[in-house]
Amino acid sequence: MLNLQIRRPEADDIDELHCFFRTVITDTFKKEGISGQVYDLEEEIKTKQCYLENDFKSGGVDRFFLIALEAGNIIGTIEHGPASPLIIKCTNKRFQHLYEVGTVFVHPAYQRKGIGNRLLQEMYLTLHNHEVEEFCLDSGYRRSQTIWRKKFGEPDYFMKDYWGKELHHMIWRLNIPYLLRR
Repeated sequence: MLNLQIRRPEADDIDELHCFFRTVITDTFKKEGISGQVYDLEEEIKTKQCYLENDFKSGGVDRFFLIALEAGNIIGTIEHGPASPLIIKCTNKRFQHLYEVGTVFVHPAYQRKGIGNRLLQEMYLTLHNHEVEEFCLDSGYRRSQTIWRKKFGEPDYFMKDYWGKELHHMIWRLNIPYLLRR
């Protein structure tokens, strides 16, 4: 049984989080069969680092991260912020007013142990406590899409071949009170 701690990141966590993002994103690209897309990989890492910086600069207003730790080591992350330009574009601005929950990352050595679910539950409660009733979530990764479909059902938006042949993009709109009752 893991002795999991979930908390807000601190300034001392930044370097470890940057390494964590690189580890998880590199592993994801490898498992997705897209590790050759080095530019996209680096852009994804930079985006997550910018999100983290926005969290610290805004005191959690513009972006809000939670991290999961085991034995003092970061093994998971989740964050929320404004819907991305991609979500806004793909939903024809229908989701532009929603928070987006993203950066749901679990270290490869800790995947499939319920850590992502624990992070999601904490984020549901965080948003609910701020009187947020809905959020959106998207994915272009096949493995993640399988998880989200199992957890949330079919996406509200399905962009076939968005990233290339058989590389779809999916977007879900989720109701927090419903998720908290499940």
